[in-house]
Order: sequence, then structure tokens, then C-alpha cells
Amino acid sequence: MVEVRMRGDGHYSASCGGQGLVIDRALPLILEAIDALDPASSDAAFAIADFGAADGGTSIRMFRALLTELRMRAPDRPIILTHTDLPYNDFSALFRLVHGLLPGREADGLGEFDRVFSFASGTSFHQQIFPDATLSLGFSASAMHWLSRLPTQLVDHVHAATASGAERAAFAAQAARDWEAILLNRARELVPGGQLVFANFCIDEDGRYSGATGGRNLFETLARLWRALHEDGTITAEERSGATFMQYNRTIAEFRAPFDDPASAVSRTGLVLEHCSSVITPTGRFVEGEDVAAFAGRSASSLRAFSESTFFGALDPGRPQAERQAILDRFYGAYEAEVASAPRDYYREAVNCFMRVAKVA
Repeated sequence: MVEVRMRGDGHYSASCGGQGLVIDRALPLILEAIDALDPASSDAAFAIADFGAADGGTSIRMFRALLTELRMRAPDRPIILTHTDLPYNDFSALFRLVHGLLPGREADGLGEFDRVFSFASGTSFHQQIFPDATLSLGFSASAMHWLSRLPTQLVDHVHAATASGAERAAFAAQAARDWEAILLNRARELVPGGQLVFANFCIDEDGRYSGATGGRNLFETLARLWRALHEDGTITAEERSGATFMQYNRTIAEFRAPFDDPASAVSRTGLVLEHCSSVITPTGRFVEGEDVAAFAGRSASSLRAFSESTFFGALDPGRPQAERQAILDRFYGAYEAEVASAPRDYYREAVNCFMRVAKVA
């Protein structure tokens, strides 16, 4: 298994507040899902999953709002909330957050909600996580662009979004297989009438994606800075090509494809697409009068939170740990310096495909 992880100890959510804004914008779809589920109609446990939760910090505000709504509609119904992510995830920070023990975020804990039972799973969302017909509501944001496997190394790029030809086609094919598997596994897990709400990274109808909505293209910048380390002899050719994100941003058409085909395996499970739209959430823009150095530092920290494992994993494990870390410090330092030199050109607005899916009873 490729070791993909976000930076731990609460650093991910502290550095990636923009993802929390995306999740907040998904709340209306969550409430539509609650309306469809009619939580007061049953006394059975109402099971919720957050797929690809990381440290839980970006979604906790939305879940507090959701739990408040559920308690208004079904005061005594037991609720099961399970956060899922890869085995390498920092579940310790997640547990401390949920229980109000994470320094600075004590008020985000869920202890005030009666009969809410919190769990976590280290099983990938590419696999089935819950028993058949036990999940009421599944949610995922900015996570399912991660693939189950790396289909190929990119020679001159670090991300499939900037690749072309056979390289890009290999990622597209893997992403299509993964998307079908994700949906089929969720279909097995959902109760009849169950709901899914997704806010996944995408390429929108105008070709925009997170890191490429104007200004400098993030992934072209990273490829150039990583390539410069090879050109000056710091890293080898193998290490240069080894820095390939195991990600693919699907287009809206690719997200819709399994639902638009009534004969697809996904459609035959009873999953129906109730809503699909592309949404751009403004995040990470430089504000006139803001401290440039502070802005550049935050930009680099946010980038490092989700990308460091990709670049660290590309470096020869035979290198001493301190040497690998020093190379990464230099790499992210170069990015920070570029942001400081032209702060208005560097921003990463989030481009997401918002979906609500129902399992027809």
C-alpha cells in the first residue's frame, strides 16, 4: 500500500480551513438528505459515516449542525457516527477532537449530544466498510480524488490534471474503476432509502480545478520546483518521477456516468442521482494590506499538509531521515518564496462536484 497521509496532530484541519468552507456549503444537501430519511420514522440506530475524514477538523462544524438537527427531529434515536480514513491517518487527533480534548478546539467536541456513539475505521473507502444495509447517511468531501492505486508514474508532471495522452488516460481509467467500486460498496452499505452526500474535487464545465482557477497553476508550479531539484543534482531522476500524486480530478461527466447509464452496475443497485452541480469556493486569496510573509507561510503550510507524503515518498528511503526532511524544507521553502514574490498570483480556490445520491428502497 502506498503510504498516503495528511500531516497529523490537528495540523491538517488547522492548515486547510478552506475545506471546512466547502463542507459548510454542502450543509443544504445534508439537510435535504435528512428530510428524505425522516429520522423520526424509526427507533433503529441512525448510522452516519464521514469517508476520508483525516483528523476530523474540517467536517466537525457540519456534523455539529447535523446532530443538532437530528436531535430536534428525533430526540431519543441512537446515532452512530463513524469517521473513516486510511490506517496511516492520525486517529489520535480525531479522537481528541471528537471528545473535546484537542487543545484550542475543546468546544468542537460532541459530548453535549446525548446517545451519539462515535467510532473510527482505518479501512479505505475503496472497500466496503460497513455491513450490508446498515448505513443511513454517508458523507465525503475533498477525498475521493485519491485513487486506490497509482496507475503509472508521470515523467514531466506531478499530477494527472496537467498530464495528457497515455499517461492521463491511465489515470482516467483507474478513476473510472475506482468510482464504480466506491459506489457499489456504498450501495451495499446503505439501508433502503439511504443517502449519500459528496463534495469531491472535480474539473468543472469550464475546465477549472482546485489549483487552476486563475493565477499560477499549482501543479505546474510544483512540477517545476521539483524538477529544479533534479536539475541542480539534489535528487535523482527516479526521485523526480517518483513524485506523482495518486489522484485524479474527475470531470462532471465522469462523476455522472454511472448514474446516466440505466444499464450500469451502479444504476442496477438502485442508486439514483438526485443532485449534481459544480461549486467553486473562494479560499486562500491574498487580501490587500495583508502581511505578505504571513500569507506565503500559510499557503506553504496548507500545501504541505496534504502533499508532503507524496514528495517524501518519492525520495530514496536509503537517504537519512534528516536529509529527506531537509530536501522537503528546501522544496516548500522555494514555493513559499514564490508566493511571497507574487502573492496575488497564488491561490487555490476549491472546485468541487456536489452530489446527493439516494438508494431507492
